[in-house]
Amino acid sequence: MADQYSPTVRRRRLSAELRRLREESGLTAKQVGDRLGWSGGRLTNMEQNKWKRPDPVIIRALATLYGATPEVAEGLVLLARQSREKGWWTRYGDVFTDAYVGFEAEASAISTYQSMVVHGLLQTKEYAAASTKIGKSREPATIERIVQARLERQEILDQDDPPKLWCVLDESVLLRPAGDKKVMRDQIAKLIDLVETADHIKIQLLPLDIGLHPGTAGSFTILDYANPLDQSIAYIETRTDGLYLEEGEEVQVHRDAWDDIRVMAWHPDASADLMGQILKKYE
Repeated sequence: MADQYSPTVRRRRLSAELRRLREESGLTAKQVGDRLGWSGGRLTNMEQNKWKRPDPVIIRALATLYGATPEVAEGLVLLARQSREKGWWTRYGDVFTDAYVGFEAEASAISTYQSMVVHGLLQTKEYAAASTKIGKSREPATIERIVQARLERQEILDQDDPPKLWCVLDESVLLRPAGDKKVMRDQIAKLIDLVETADHIKIQLLPLDIGLHPGTAGSFTILDYANPLDQSIAYIETRTDGLYLEEGEEVQVHRDAWDDIRVMAWHPDASADLMGQILKKYE
């Protein structure tokens, strides 16, 4: 089962809290560095979340320097300890090339528009295998490892308190074959079943006859968190490292586009009916 919290998210929260406390103390990054005998960029890297394993001893020293209360200091130390743990995804460092899965693991809501493939959290094993072969020649063992990682990622939807997943799929995603007809039949059948049975999952289709729409720029995902200290993220997958947009204005641009797309898409029940019609194409 996937972790209930994510070291990736806790580390980002720790960075944000350290910066907030420093600014409230009236100290500059240079002043802190001078007092602690650090190089100029060390604290800046910490505050920008450019670190891997925060040291609880150093975090406590910073909390003391900033005049934090004992309760706040202990909270920061706890975040540092949680940040040092390893998420399940670290076992697949050869598969996951960026930090997205770590951010996804603690999201309370995942809102995504997909224009090319079924979202990874919704894929069947066979569809996942077919999608790993796109444009690349991979050994069967490599494909199996990628698929296993993707299936383990899906376990967040089976947690006691799963995230709310809201996915809008472009109709072309289901019209574009991945593997043979059986692969597509099983994949579409799974989507229909989720629409009908999973209360925390909402799936809509955006019909082709809608024409041009705000999603024509490409797929994207918005991650929201239950803790108000954790900023929302708009994520765009690329061929290498993904693009993470965390500034409020950047996230809002994508949220506005998302709102337009989901309104233009068919209701989940009508989407399930359309999926049923597409399913017949693969008989």
